This record gives sequence, C-alpha cells and structure tokens, in this order.
Amino acid sequence: MTIDQGSPPGLDLDRLAGFLDRECPGLIEGPLRAEVFDGGKSNITYRVTDGRDQWVVRRPPLGRVLATAHDMVRERRVIAALAPTPVPVPGILALCSDPEVIGAPFYVMELMPGIPYRQREQLEVLGPVRVRALSIRMVEVLADLHAVDPGEVGLGDFGRPEGFLARQVQRWRKQLEASKSRELLGVDELFEILVTSVPPQRPAAIVHGDYRLDNLLIDDADAVTAVLDWEMATIGDALTDLALLLAYNRMSRLEAGAIIASASNAEGFLTEDEILDTYAQRSGNDLEHVGFYLGLAYYKLAGIVEGIYARHLGGQTVGPGFDRLESLTEPLIQAGIASCKGVIR
Repeated sequence: MTIDQGSPPGLDLDRLAGFLDRECPGLIEGPLRAEVFDGGKSNITYRVTDGRDQWVVRRPPLGRVLATAHDMVRERRVIAALAPTPVPVPGILALCSDPEVIGAPFYVMELMPGIPYRQREQLEVLGPVRVRALSIRMVEVLADLHAVDPGEVGLGDFGRPEGFLARQVQRWRKQLEASKSRELLGVDELFEILVTSVPPQRPAAIVHGDYRLDNLLIDDADAVTAVLDWEMATIGDALTDLALLLAYNRMSRLEAGAIIASASNAEGFLTEDEILDTYAQRSGNDLEHVGFYLGLAYYKLAGIVEGIYARHLGGQTVGPGFDRLESLTEPLIQAGIASCKGVIR
C-alpha cells in the first residue's frame, strides 16, 4: 500500500500497513496517516487513520530502554484481561512482538472517546461541580480495579506479590542508578528510609503502576471511558497506586511538575483527604502506612523522571518540554523523605 505522507518517528507506515493487511484483513481502506499524541513522556502513542477510521498504536521509546520496561506484550495482556471487568479499557486489535516490523514490538487498539485531562486550564472550563464529579469517578475506577481478582481474569501469574514492596524499593534504586546523569541530593537517605520501613504484606491486587487523571479518558458525561498506559502494570500492593496518584497531585504544585500535569489544581478537584476517604469507602481497604507508600511513590517518580530526562539527553524522546525535567528529580526525593518522616494521616 502506498503511503501519502512521511512516517512519524518510530512508526514506518508502509510496514504498519502491511502488518495490518496480514493480521486484520479489510481493516484499513486507504493510505495511512499518523501523528504522535501529545503528552506522552515514555512509550510513544500514535493516532493512525486511513481517512475512514482511526486507531491507536503503542510502541516503546526510541533507542535503548531499561530492562523489564516498555513491554508491549505485558501491556496488551493486562488490557485484554480487564476487558470483561468493570474497569473500562480499549479493545485490542493486534499485537506485533516482532521488532523487525517497525523497529520495536507494538500493538494496535481502538481509539476510545474522551479527553485525557492533563492541565488545570482544561478542567477549569468545566466548572467545579463537574471537576469534583470526574475526580470522584477517577478514584472509584481505581478502587474497582483493585477489587478485580487477578486469578479470575487470568492474571494470577502476571506478577509476584510476595515481597512486592521490598522489590519495588530495590527496583527503583536500580532505575535511578541506571538513569541518573548527576549526583542527586537525598537519594541515598530516601532509599535507606524505605528499605528499613517496608510495611507488612497486603492482599495481592492488579496494580496499574501509573494511575493518574491524564491516563484516563473522560467523556462529556464525566464518565471514564478507558484507562490507558498499562506499561507498568503488575500484581502487587494496591496502595502503591493510590499513593502514586497523590504524589502526582502534589507534584503538580511544583513549578516543573506542571510539565507532567496540573489538572489536580483545578477548583473542585478532590483534596488529598477526600481522595483517601473516597477510595477507602469504595474499596474497603485500610490505609495504614500511607507515609511509606507516599515516600515510595516519590522515589518511583524520581526514577521515572530521571529516566525520561536521560533519554532526552540522548535524543531519544519525541515532543517538547523534556529539557525542564532536570529540575524536578531532587524536589521529588525531598518530598519522599518528608512523607516518610511526617505524620501523613
């Protein structure tokens, strides 16, 4: 099939068209065009159209990636497993595990309706009543995810819940060590606090791993139509998701944090206490040791941000704003130390 425009970085449209013709005969009707979705700071997401229909393609970042990260097969598996549950996810159309097709594994999924609200200005036009309603629904969907029994949806072997928190501490230490381009004030102190204060193990749950408002699609009725970006999903401790959501919201108050998102600063958005209370009521989970979970969430965010910044320095990112991430890592580390040491709840 002839393509009527150049391919975007990381997505050869000729090869994609050939793959779709083989795997999904009759799906595409005309020449393909594609664009990169704004906002992605890790895996690359494209909107692809043949002029009649539209789809989404997901692939890993350009260049070298860290071990275990950006696994398209795992991401596709968890989305497919959640399809019959109350958790809204897109339909998967095709998976390609062969890196020879476009240079990396990828999958193709439905383009779902809705907006991934990322910035405060986007939400403020809705008014505080609607902002409150959609932020409540955001928390309820997270609780619904954690209520899904992993074994009942075929994800019993998707992760190793035993020792999950201790492994997370070690994992993000390795990620930081592999990605950092400079000395980071407080990083060793935060690690020592976390490694010596791991809470008792909780029941296993499906963990999204990067749950926040702009990884959800919200429709005009303020309903969640899809939870996106499952690249970090596993089986583990549900409170890591809740804490990461809170950490993202706190991060949005930092100057550089607005690069990631600032929607939680909009009037009407649930406060931290309201998020905790809504989640506890919906899920029935107790919220002990929230300080540790927040500390771990900040440590994880520091690792994520530093990894993205390292790829930016190597010229392996697509989109604007990456150069400003350098100033964000150390404030995240300091917030993690404060969370662990403070009385959070």
